Amino acid sequence: MNFPSELKYTEDHEWIRIDGDIATIGITDHAQNELGDIVYVDINTVGDELVKGEVFGSVEAVKTVSDLLIPVGGTVLEVNEELDGEPELVNTDPYGRGWMVKISLTSPGDENGLMSAEDYEKFIGA
Repeated sequence: MNFPSELKYTEDHEWIRIDGDIATIGITDHAQNELGDIVYVDINTVGDELVKGEVFGSVEAVKTVSDLLIPVGGTVLEVNEELDGEPELVNTDPYGRGWMVKISLTSPGDENGLMSAEDYEKFIGA
């Protein structure tokens, strides 16, 4: 499994890449592997201001549906529209073309409680 060191990770298996005051969020390689084949990504929160831990959408796999939780507070700026036609991008490229949302950070420092790649690997027992 792949856990890029420049990302931060949550116990809910989301990853976050912060660039200035914009953050890109998706689910980890471990999460997509556990879910299996992703068949639908449902995110209708563009423009919503969310607090850390709120649901920003859901991902549907063949066997289950799982909520997506925002790892830091922010306003949803953009949803990855590619996932409408190709939800399997979450499986094949979770850290690249399979990203889910971009947000504008409202609480800088929220990311301080997130895990490093090394800590996340220990958390999942990799």
